[in-house]
Amino acid sequence: MKAIRRFTVRPVLPEPLRPLADLAHNLRWSWHEPTRALFATVDSDHDDPVRALGALDAGRLADLAADQDFLTRLRAAADDLDHYLTAPRWYQRQAEAAAGTAGAPPASIAYFSPEFGVAAALPQYSGGLGILAGDHLKAASDLGVPLIGVGLLYRNGYFRQSLSRDGWQQEHYPVLDPGELPVTLLRETDGTPARVTLALPGGRSLHAHIRIVPVGRVPLLMLDSDVEENAPGEREVTDRLYGGGSEHRLLQEMLLGIGGVRAVRTYCRLTGTPAPEVFHTNEGHAGFLGLERIRELGGAGSGTTGVGTTGLGAAGPVPGDSGTAGSGGTAGPALDFDSALEAVRAGTVFTTHTPVPAGIDRFDRALVARHLGDDGALAGVDTARVLALGDETPLGGDPDVFNMAAMGLRLAQRANGVSTLHGAVSRAMFAGLWPGFDPDELPLTSVTNGVHAPTWTAPDLDRLGPDATDRELWELRRRLRERLVTDVRRRVRASWRQRGAEAAELGWTDAVLDPDVLTIGFARRVPSYKRLTLMLRDKDRLRDLLLHPERPVQLVVAGKAHPADDGGKRLVQELVRFADDPRVRHRIVFLPDYGIDMARGLYPGCDVWLNNPLRPLEACGTSGMKAALNGCLNLSVLDGWWDEWYEPDFGWAIPTADGAADDEDHRDDLEAAALYDLVEHRVAPRFYERDADGVPTGWTAMVRRTLTDLGPKVHADRMVQEYVERLYVPAATAHRALGPDAARELAAWKARVRGAWAGVSVDHVEVDGVGGAGGVGGADAGAAGVNGVGVNGVAGDAELGATPGVRVRVDLGGLTPEDVEVQAVTGRVDADDRILDPRVSILKPAGGGPDLDGRMPYEGALSLDRTGAFGCAVRVLPAHALLAGVAEMGLVAVPGGVRGAALGFAGGVG
Repeated sequence: MKAIRRFTVRPVLPEPLRPLADLAHNLRWSWHEPTRALFATVDSDHDDPVRALGALDAGRLADLAADQDFLTRLRAAADDLDHYLTAPRWYQRQAEAAAGTAGAPPASIAYFSPEFGVAAALPQYSGGLGILAGDHLKAASDLGVPLIGVGLLYRNGYFRQSLSRDGWQQEHYPVLDPGELPVTLLRETDGTPARVTLALPGGRSLHAHIRIVPVGRVPLLMLDSDVEENAPGEREVTDRLYGGGSEHRLLQEMLLGIGGVRAVRTYCRLTGTPAPEVFHTNEGHAGFLGLERIRELGGAGSGTTGVGTTGLGAAGPVPGDSGTAGSGGTAGPALDFDSALEAVRAGTVFTTHTPVPAGIDRFDRALVARHLGDDGALAGVDTARVLALGDETPLGGDPDVFNMAAMGLRLAQRANGVSTLHGAVSRAMFAGLWPGFDPDELPLTSVTNGVHAPTWTAPDLDRLGPDATDRELWELRRRLRERLVTDVRRRVRASWRQRGAEAAELGWTDAVLDPDVLTIGFARRVPSYKRLTLMLRDKDRLRDLLLHPERPVQLVVAGKAHPADDGGKRLVQELVRFADDPRVRHRIVFLPDYGIDMARGLYPGCDVWLNNPLRPLEACGTSGMKAALNGCLNLSVLDGWWDEWYEPDFGWAIPTADGAADDEDHRDDLEAAALYDLVEHRVAPRFYERDADGVPTGWTAMVRRTLTDLGPKVHADRMVQEYVERLYVPAATAHRALGPDAARELAAWKARVRGAWAGVSVDHVEVDGVGGAGGVGGADAGAAGVNGVGVNGVAGDAELGATPGVRVRVDLGGLTPEDVEVQAVTGRVDADDRILDPRVSILKPAGGGPDLDGRMPYEGALSLDRTGAFGCAVRVLPAHALLAGVAEMGLVAVPGGVRGAALGFAGGVG
């Protein structure tokens, strides 16, 4: 019979074993080896402590309760966890040192992500974005950073992958029972489940419970819509990660962003946790959080600035229980939309992970308007103002589309990409939001990703010690490879059984892979740009490499294609069919259902980690970082983090055929050939070149350099510390500076500047001591002209070390000198007269006031400290103490023109 209802029967732990429950429900066990070993003693068949406890019978519990050695270990683990959770750590030391200063770190930070890959026991991730989010929480916990994670609890997770007999990807969606997961329901003081509610069109409501997952010191709040109060459609909002159609995804992202803020408010109210001073949006999926915070602060008003639409005058914040749509607001007078926007932006950090527009979530504007209007989740907030925040037309996009990344950038004063190269790519991709500024000036920096070392490093390496000999290091690498081979054989047999093979057919799997053969790993998601099948461009040559009589190579490949991506599934099938060939199936395998559990053995067991994306489409590529932590060498295209930190001692760089970028087939052929050449002539010989003791000392030298010099760079601790110092602390400082009065003042100042900016102009520039020109003149007086603007003395030669004077006349258009900054920008120039490595000199008002024509004179000196072709430019920028950078408002006036950025005129952010 099939059960009509499923429920979980929890064991009643004897008093001496009670600490096991706390240890099992805090995911710190997933990266703490002593705790993992303790639970292996409890039940060696389950790697998930919650399931292990649920499987214990009364007899086993009694045995453990009487086992004094086990109880001693249990008390030690419980005491260690208590110390870990309460003792001051790096962040607390930073806070103590900065106490009482303007730069004190925030009391709390909310970190929103659509997925979190913390542990295999909580399958709420699809790939790198989720794993990165999980590592961010774990590193924050280790450092003591007071983070609150916010996500959704997907009852079907992402999906489980298997293969059909002909190698086609099959998806399975097992139902996850919260009773079998390390989650706890957040409850009100009266014991009822806490919940958040979003109003939906047509008088419907979306309710969600808040489930808490302790990730060390960090609480992860996961919203679950599978509650009885919801109608069937609303119950399914949190069914699958990245599943469903456009409206389904929109509801998920509304629940994550809007519902997530309300969940944070509820959690802080019930636990006494300080309210977050900083909100961090990990990708655009959670971007609606900014709109909810605007609603909390008042949400609408005169609407006379920013996007140029009229606000609707919203009610103020609504304090109250967590079940109301307006819960969690902050008491005080309501702010108009622009003032609320300034207050929200100051404390918001936005991280973009995609290097291509196709990777951004985009929704039909009418759909967004219907769900966020007065009949939806943001009643009282002017829908036109909201829609303008997602306008993608400055990026060359569709006027009928709402762009989540554009909104994310407009709602955050600070933004970043996830590697140095990705930061540059992102600035180019979003440059349309700040026209008139050089890419390096845009308010979009980079923090290179990192990975959580305790999670991804084989414990054997920690026990090896820094003084290990080459032989000891090589023997360890061989043991890790042998362990991988054993695991791969088990997985290959299981996969073939799922594909319909009989046990009698699978004797060959006992010889799959060889623990003494050079092992290359490749495990990723399978979008086309990651080029899963680049290795198959010349199948004959690949076979030759795999079957080389003296220097054979073996490949372990894994990866999932999105369920809706038939192109990706065809790539998987092509790889599987090649790996099924009896001639090579002992040298190349495809392992289905790639996830955390598989990855923890794959990275340490491989000798080389392969990554061959289309450059520059890999934002970071953290799988290679995890491999490096284990002494696995990288073989990668110079993209993402590898472009930033590659050194010949860490691995090999695959040459890219950038000149053939317009012909993808030709480019793939060239880069595949380069890959084969590297493996055949450099990688394999280095691996198989042994000394008299059989040790490849050249190889172990590279492993040692990777472990000692590259390893510390890729740590998530370094990444989170950078976020704290470069983004969280400045955001908290800006947040504190923008109280209600300051937010109103700044919004009014921006409105005044934007309104006057069309009248700001530079109508004369004069440089003395360059080219022999002197005197003040205009274009009509024979001076060099720039779009009709008089320019004197800008051509000719000057001596190194000279400090020529520069004088400028500026029409301020009704603004005051305090509202602007006039700059002279100098530096070497290229053939197109673009200034390289620019240096800025601030020009000061001269003469005591405007001249007879009403122009304000400015003057200063240039510093010619470099030789070669040199150039000078002049510009006028808005200036205010609360602006985070020169491009924040997206406004600039230069000789001959005024530019107003989409951020200022169309997005309401400038």
